[in-house]
Amino acid sequence: MRIIQEPARDIPVIHEADVCVLGGSCTGLFAALRAARLGARVVIVEKDNCFGGIATTAMVNVWHTLWNTNGTKQIIAGLTEEVMDRLDRRGAVQRHEKTNPSRGFTFNSEELKIELDELAGEAGLKIYFHTQFAAPAPIIENGRLAAVFVENKSGRGAIRARVFIDATGDADLVSRLGCETYFANHLQPATACARFSGWNSLGETARRVGELIREHGPAHRIPPTFSWGNYVPNSDNYMLAATRIHGINPANADDLTHGEIEGRRQVRAIMDILRAAAPAARFGLEALPSRLGLRESRHIRSPYQLTGDDVLSGRAFDDTIAQGSYRVDVHHQNKPGITLRYLDGTEEYCQPGVPNTRSRWRPETATNPTHYQIPYRTLLPLRGPDNVIVAGRMLDVDPIAHAAVRVMVNMNQTGEAAGVAAVLSLETNQPLRDLNIDTLRARLVAGGSAL
Repeated sequence: MRIIQEPARDIPVIHEADVCVLGGSCTGLFAALRAARLGARVVIVEKDNCFGGIATTAMVNVWHTLWNTNGTKQIIAGLTEEVMDRLDRRGAVQRHEKTNPSRGFTFNSEELKIELDELAGEAGLKIYFHTQFAAPAPIIENGRLAAVFVENKSGRGAIRARVFIDATGDADLVSRLGCETYFANHLQPATACARFSGWNSLGETARRVGELIREHGPAHRIPPTFSWGNYVPNSDNYMLAATRIHGINPANADDLTHGEIEGRRQVRAIMDILRAAAPAARFGLEALPSRLGLRESRHIRSPYQLTGDDVLSGRAFDDTIAQGSYRVDVHHQNKPGITLRYLDGTEEYCQPGVPNTRSRWRPETATNPTHYQIPYRTLLPLRGPDNVIVAGRMLDVDPIAHAAVRVMVNMNQTGEAAGVAAVLSLETNQPLRDLNIDTLRARLVAGGSAL
C-alpha cells in the first residue's frame, strides 16, 4: 500500500460538551436523551440525515415485546415505551400481543424519524447530522479521552467532552483508541429491506415469497434466505425483508460497499420473481433503505463476556442494566434459513418453502426462565480511557448471546444505561468502571427503566 503523508494542520474546536455521543441510532439517541434529561450538555454526531439507525434508515419497522415470555411481567420500559406511546398518538403504531415472539410493535419508520427529531429538540441536544467520526487518532490528555475529530460539509473539526459514548455500531471510536476488539467467527449476514406499494394485489403470491425465492432464487443469484415483513400501520405499503448478503464485514469499507449494491440487486431480482408469478399484480417499489440492515460486526473486549448459557438460563447479574425476552435468532452464513432457540428449551429451524423443524436444545424442565439480563460490565472497553463507554451491538457477547440481545429493544436499553452512567461519572468524578451499580440502577429506574 502506498502512503501519502497528510500535512499537519490546526483543527478548530467546533463544540464543547459534558457528553459526546457518536452514533444517532435509537441506541445512541437514547443515551443522549437520558444524559440531557439529567442536566448534562450533550452533543450527538450522526453520519446519516436522521436519527433511528436500523429502525429508520434501514426501514426495519418492528420492535419486539416489552414483556417476559409468558406475559406476566413488563421487563422493558424507558424511552422504548415512551417513543411507541408517542407514535401511537399519531396512529403510526400497531401493537401486537405481548407474548408474540416475533413482534411487539409495528411502526411507520418515516413518522419515527420526525418523532426522534422532536425528542432531541425537547432535550436541547446539539445535533450534527451528515457528520462522520474522522480518522485521526483521538486526543488523549492525562489518560482520558479529551476530544474527537469529525468531518462534515463545514470541514474537519474537533469536539471536546468529558465523557464519550461510542454508539457507532461497529466500535469505531473504541477501535481507533487501540482497545482490544474482535470479530465473531460467524458474522450474521446482512439484509436489505424494501418497501412496496400495492402489495395486496399480489394475492396468494404475497404469502409464497419465501417459497418462490427458494424455487427461483438460484437463477437470479439469490442465496438461500429467510423472508418476513410487515405492513406500515394505516397504509397499504409493505416492508419486506427477504434478501441475504453473505460474507461481508460491515466494518470494512469495500465489503460494505459491495453489500449495499448486492442488496439492491437482490431486491430487484425478487421483484422479477414476484412479477413472473403474478403478472396481473399492480405493485411497485416504493423505497429502498439508505443503509443495510446490519446484524453484527466488531465487538469490544470487556471485563465480562455475556454468554449463550447466561442468556438461555436467565442468569441474574448484580449490575444488570437491560433485560430482554427475544429468542436466540441465528441467521446462518452456511445454510438456508434461521435457527430460533427459546428459553423454554425448544428450538426451530426455519427455511422458506419448507415446514419448520422443531426439536429441543435441552431436555424439558419443570420451570423455565422467562427473560434474560445484560450486565453493565459488557459495555466497558478493556484498558481504554476511563471516560469511554459503548452502547449497542458491539458489546461483549458470544455468538449465541449476540443472536438474542442484538435486537433494538434490548440495545436501546444499553444506550439509556450509558447515558445515565455518563452523568453519574460526571457527578461523582469517578471512572465509568468504578461507578456504584446500585446508584446507577436506581437512577435508571427513576428515569423510567424497568429493572
